[in-house]
Order: sequence, then C-alpha cells, then structure tokens
Amino acid sequence: MLVEIARDALGAPIWAPVLVARGEKPGPVFGMTSALHGNELNGVPVIHRVINDLQLRALRGTVVGVVIANVPSYLREQRRFPDGTDLNHIMPGRHDGNVAEIFAYRLVHRILKTFNYHVDLHTASFGRINSLYVRADMKDPTTSQMAYLQRPQIILHNPASDHTFRGTAMELGIPSVTLEIGNPHRFQPEYVKRSIVGMRAILAESGMVAKRPLSMKEPPVLCSSSKWIYTDAGGFLEVLPGVTERLQEGQVMARLTNAFGDIIREYKAPFDGIVIGKNVNPAAQTGARILHLGVPADAKEHGFQERREWKRPKARKPKDTER
Repeated sequence: MLVEIARDALGAPIWAPVLVARGEKPGPVFGMTSALHGNELNGVPVIHRVINDLQLRALRGTVVGVVIANVPSYLREQRRFPDGTDLNHIMPGRHDGNVAEIFAYRLVHRILKTFNYHVDLHTASFGRINSLYVRADMKDPTTSQMAYLQRPQIILHNPASDHTFRGTAMELGIPSVTLEIGNPHRFQPEYVKRSIVGMRAILAESGMVAKRPLSMKEPPVLCSSSKWIYTDAGGFLEVLPGVTERLQEGQVMARLTNAFGDIIREYKAPFDGIVIGKNVNPAAQTGARILHLGVPADAKEHGFQERREWKRPKARKPKDTER
C-alpha cells in the first residue's frame, strides 16, 4: 500500500511504500521502518523477505514494513531531507511546522503510532562503515530482549534520545530498538540474512509466529557506552582496525599523513574497546571521525537486563492516528 505523507510543489502526493501482512488471528502490530535516511538501504531487503515469508493463516497480529520512510531523500540518493534536515533529529515533528517537521509529524501519526513494537533499520552514513549492531535501552525488559533476539555482533546500551524516531516511539509506549545494518547505499547479503533471522526471532518470541530452530551465532558483545574519536588535524586518514576488532588502550588505531606522505599524527585507543564503526574516507579535515569505540560491559555490573524468556505483554491498543 501507499501512505500519503505530503504533497510536492505541483500538488502531487509523496507516498511512503508500506507492506502490510495481516494475520488471521488477533495479536500485536510489529513495525519495521527503513531508509529514514535516504541512503541507508540494507533494511529494504530485510523488510521484503520478512513480510513475504509470513504465513497469514498462522500469523497472530499484523506485521508492517515501511520500505522507504524518507522518500524525497531516497530519490536524491542522500541522507538528509532536501532542506538539509536530519529527520531523525526532529521527531516527532510539528503539525504546523516547516516542510521537514510536517513530514516527520505525519510519519509518526500516520504510521508509527499504529505499532505495538518497532525496529528502526539504519546503516552507517557515506564515508563510514558499521558492524551489525543494535542500539537499545538495556535496562528496559522488553527492548533488551528485542536486542538479544536480533543476535547482532554488538549491542550498545543507549537509552532512546529525544527527537529520534526510536525516542518518539518509546515516549508513546512502543518498545523500540535501532538496528544498524552495515554500510550505506548497498545491499550486504550476510548482514541482511542475519537481520531477517533476528526479526523472525522477535516475532516468534512475541507469539506472532511459530518458533523454529535457529543456528546459534557467537553471543553479541554488550557495550555499556561508546565514543566517537575525532582527528585534531587534517590530511589523509588511514584507520587500521576493522569493525568488531578489539583494541587495547594505547594501541595505534589510525594515522594521518600530509600531502607529501609524511606521518603527522598517530591516534591511539583511549581505552580498551571494540570497534563498532569506522571512517573509510581518506580525506579528513580537522575534526573528522576516526572510529566509533564501544566499552564492553558486564550485564550484572551495570544492572542491564540479561537474556531471558520474554514475558509477552498484552498488545497495546494503537492510539488514534491522524486522519
């Protein structure tokens, strides 16, 4: 189906393509959203496969997949909204705001508010690459289990921020996590496959589909926090470790050279950590990102929820949506 979000300067509708699988049995509404940033596309085949593989006779509830949330930016092959706004920084938008704020408001009120559970699918941005990792509030019993069930490489404890899609969902009482699926502007089959399996696991644990045997992957590395490391000079940047690689405090993680090939900076890890994401663009101005370093944690030490059987809450009655 197509959900009208706005109209362009010719009065033509701007539609968000949405897939809906409505089961024959009652149950919750599970929502997936992809491409809130127009260049982040790994979530598209995840939604396609999850929806297409469902058996409606056995499905309890409804599964919704917003294939492209930010259509104007997708058509321009860019991250931000055409006016330069990051939609994931202005949620829940405003009904009487500017172009981007109205677009964000209608995404929330015409789509997001209908969900009982939500996974927001993202990737790294241009010039950077990511591991397969989940951002979730690991002190929340439901979102922590959604994160573990996804079986990513890394889980980052990250309480939802104001003005993000995930943060808005949580404020509405909708358990929500962010799944970062690798790199921008491409399909990565291995990450896509793992993400599909994780989505099915969430559906099964919530009672919406039957459980099936799963091949076990290595348990994710749980991080209590993370930090982006930046350059303090400009030049050609070489980031040495790969994603998911462990670093020790003081280990050289990047070098910066000038136009003549002279090494002008060496950057060392400020603490023991794991590489969540990294810069792959050699052209580095002062203040360029180097890498995203996670701080491994012990779940008990930090009071995080541990992996356990999911207590299925009753489906939340969706709030009235904007007409």
